[in-house]
Amino acid sequence: MDSQFWVGLVQIIWIDLLLSGDNAVVIALACRGLPERQRKMGILLGAGAAVGLRILFALVITYLLAVPFLKVVGGLLLFWIAAKLVVGEEDGGHGDVAASDNLWGAVRTIAIADAVMSLDNVLAIAAAAHGNVWLFIFGLALTVPLIVFGSALILGIIERFPAFVWAGAALLGWIAGDMLLNDPVILKQMQAFNPALVVADTVNTAVGIKAAPIPHYTAAVVGALIVLAIGYVKRGGKAQEAPPAH
Repeated sequence: MDSQFWVGLVQIIWIDLLLSGDNAVVIALACRGLPERQRKMGILLGAGAAVGLRILFALVITYLLAVPFLKVVGGLLLFWIAAKLVVGEEDGGHGDVAASDNLWGAVRTIAIADAVMSLDNVLAIAAAAHGNVWLFIFGLALTVPLIVFGSALILGIIERFPAFVWAGAALLGWIAGDMLLNDPVILKQMQAFNPALVVADTVNTAVGIKAAPIPHYTAAVVGALIVLAIGYVKRGGKAQEAPPAH
């Protein structure tokens, strides 16, 4: 119970408050089309998937982050998820889908997106824990109520203000652009081209470098714009409308 423990505790709480919002947005977006009676179950299952994936990644975090092109694949997958959420389902054919299929379809969407995002979240918590197993477990456990209640709150906002669907999708595009840029292979190419494009990364020691602020934010903004552009084109230029709720 020294000062490092308390500093780590505060850092983990702050990290969870910041990073769990991403998962909450994904869950809220994926569950917005479910019947009212299934939404709570969708949120609970989605939150369980998010936490389960974080625990899984915690076991193999160092190895996974060093795998070339992992973040490229993850970023592209997150782009697809974001575009799918903002475009919504096609009008034809989905009315015959059973309610259970809709629920598991939402959970599947949540699991795919969480698999992409949870990697960096676990890394941040592990870094703040400084090797303290109990702090690390606490950080993972704290994500459960934050994600569950955060998802319910965001889902309520989306119902009242459908345009927030576009904001949520743009957030996923932001994360995807940042993730693509910070793949180990791309970072090394950037470093070879111009060392000023990267900076030292004391958290992700498996790679050792990360994108400098300017390319970092540029990639994130471009990612958000790509998702919004895809949604705008796919919906026939109707950017103000949100995907229909069911």
